[in-house]
This record gives sequence, C-alpha cells and structure tokens, in this order.
Amino acid sequence: MNSKLAKYFKGDAVIWAVIVLLSIFSLLIVYSATGSLAYKYQGGNTYYYMVNHATRLLVGIIIIYVVHLIPYKYFSRLSQLFLMLSIPLLVFTLFFGTSLNQAARWLTVPGLGFTIQPSDLAKLALILYLARTLSQKQEKIEDYRESFLPALVPVVVVCALIMPANLSTAMLLFLVSMIMMFIGRIRLKHLFSFGGIMIAFLAIFITVIMTKDLGGRVGTWKHRIESFISGDKEDNYQVSQAKIAIVRGGPIQLRPGKSIQRNFIPHPYSDFIFAIIIEEYGLLGAIMIIALYMYLLFRAAIMVRKSSRTFPAFVAIGLAMLITFQAMINMAVAVNLVPVTGQPLPIISWGGSSMLSTCISLGIILSVSRGIKEQNDMNTENNHTSNEAKPENNN
Repeated sequence: MNSKLAKYFKGDAVIWAVIVLLSIFSLLIVYSATGSLAYKYQGGNTYYYMVNHATRLLVGIIIIYVVHLIPYKYFSRLSQLFLMLSIPLLVFTLFFGTSLNQAARWLTVPGLGFTIQPSDLAKLALILYLARTLSQKQEKIEDYRESFLPALVPVVVVCALIMPANLSTAMLLFLVSMIMMFIGRIRLKHLFSFGGIMIAFLAIFITVIMTKDLGGRVGTWKHRIESFISGDKEDNYQVSQAKIAIVRGGPIQLRPGKSIQRNFIPHPYSDFIFAIIIEEYGLLGAIMIIALYMYLLFRAAIMVRKSSRTFPAFVAIGLAMLITFQAMINMAVAVNLVPVTGQPLPIISWGGSSMLSTCISLGIILSVSRGIKEQNDMNTENNHTSNEAKPENNN
C-alpha cells in the first residue's frame, strides 16, 4: 500500500502527512466555527460553510499534487514572470482595489464576482525570485553592488507596495527575506547596516502614528497598538472573547463542535480560529497544531542539509519559514502576544487566495524534496556502479 502511494505522491512523506493532518483538523474546526453562522444565514444548513471550505481544500490538495510533479528548476525561471506580474497588480490594487476595513487589499475578478489578494502572489513570487538571485550570486555573494543590492531592491519594492494595505504581511515577508539573505551568506555588515536603517525608520514611523491624529488605515494601526498596550476590554473585544475561549479550553479538553465563544468572537473561522482550537481541544490540541507547523520547518531544514544545490535549498527554507511564521503570528494574536494583524492560520483557516498561495508553496516544497531525493538516489546509484566497475587489485 505504501509503495503504491509513493508511486503517485512523491517527495517527503512526512510533509504529505502534515498536510493531511492539518486538512482534517481544518475541516473539523471550520465546521465547528461556522455552524452557528450557517444555521443563521443559510436557512439552517449548518454544513454550508464546511462544504465550501472542503471544496477549497480539495482544490488546494489537487494544486499541491500537480505542482509537486513540476521539476523545481522551472520555478527559477517562473519567478521572474511571477514578480513582473505581481508588482503591477500590487500597484493597481493600491489605487483601484476593493476596500474592506479601510484597506485596499483585494481585486475583484470581473464577471466572476470573487476576490483575490495580489499580496499572496507577491509573497510567493518574491521568495522564489530571492532564492534565484541568491543562488546565482554565490560566487560574488559578499559584494555589495553585485549581490546585496540585486537581492534587496525587489524586497523593498514588494514590501513597500504591500505595506499600506497590509502592514503585517509586509513585515512578515521582510523578516523572511532578511533571514534568507543571512542563510544565503550575504555579509552581516550589509544586513546590520540596512537593518539599523529600517529600525530607525520604523521608530520614526511608529512615533508619527502615535502622536498624530491620522485617519484611514494608519488610524487603524494606531488603534490596534493602543488597544494592545492598554489591554482595554472594550477597545479589544476580539482578544477579550478569545481569552475566554482559551480559559474554557484548559490543559486537556476534547469537545469538538461544542465551542461557545464561536458565537461571540468576530471571524472565529479565520483570524481567531486558534482560540476556538484551544477551547475545543485544550492546550494539548494547540501543542499538536504548533508541532505540525514546526515539523514542516524542520523537514525543510533537512532538505537544506541534503541539497547539493543552492536554489532548491533557499526555496524550501524560504517558503517553509513563510508558512510557519504566518502560523505563529496568527497564534500569537489569538493569545494576545502581539496586536491584531489579520493573518490567517495556513491550511486551517477558511479562506480563498491565502489557501491558494499556501498550497502552491507546499507543492513547490514537495517538488524540491522530490528533486533532492531523485538526485541523491541517482548519485548513490552512480557511485555504486563506478565502484563495481573498478578492477580488482590483486597485489
């Protein structure tokens, strides 16, 4: 049975197992989180949103399967095209995108009615392009003009275009990019110099936000920071309800579908889904979810060690960090460690373009693991053949 599955589902079997487990858990928790909403708004059909989510998950797994069959070398070439498409889309969205909560993050597809977030495409494109740049510049990696600037410029451009509508995504993408540059052997003095400039800019930026009465999206950022610092229950209703869910969960709990706070937490199926997980499955269930994401990152790190080429190594660790760090941010918001950001929990949260981006990323990671395994098997076979071909030494 395992050999039959391995014939079709190639790549790291552990990563496939992580994807399956997260998908199963996602169906359970999304059904629980949306049951009351579906009963109220969908004529009593409590399965409505769960079926919708299951359909998206199925499409996502098909995408993972198809993408993982593509040799990873093609993603190096496609990264240029993806980046060239994503930057104009980000600019268009910034000025003409569909706004929600004072943020122009979405593009509405004409005639179809559904929306996409170009930032999800941009995240993927930037990681792939940065991996390509770092791999191509290894011979001159310590040179400022030859290596650091070509890697830095697209990071700054993409993050700057994402930031006005989605600050948390821009900061997440910037952090992952900096770590990739560190792994890619960019000189520390270049990273620290630019990092110092960015810290100074961020300090000035936060000072302006907190001291000036600015409206729009900046006003939203100010309100979230102030609510987080003050801990005011009235100003931070979401977090207060999430805390109640966490307390109800306790250390060990097993009551799927019996969440009470799902009726009070806004967006219990996306931004605060981790609080519902704790309420229904307790601390033990939360630790299991955290372990799955961390193990995904660990398996990517193993790929880096096994890979004889730089591009697949950078791609695997970059995309794994992006998924894992996003998951950690979502969880940190739910337990009030950081201000509210709006980052969904990868695979588990109910969503559209975010789910699509995550599934493509997982497919690419599996493509890398498949390619590394095939290359290592080929090298082992060649070494074995060459050893057999050596003449015996009779002396």
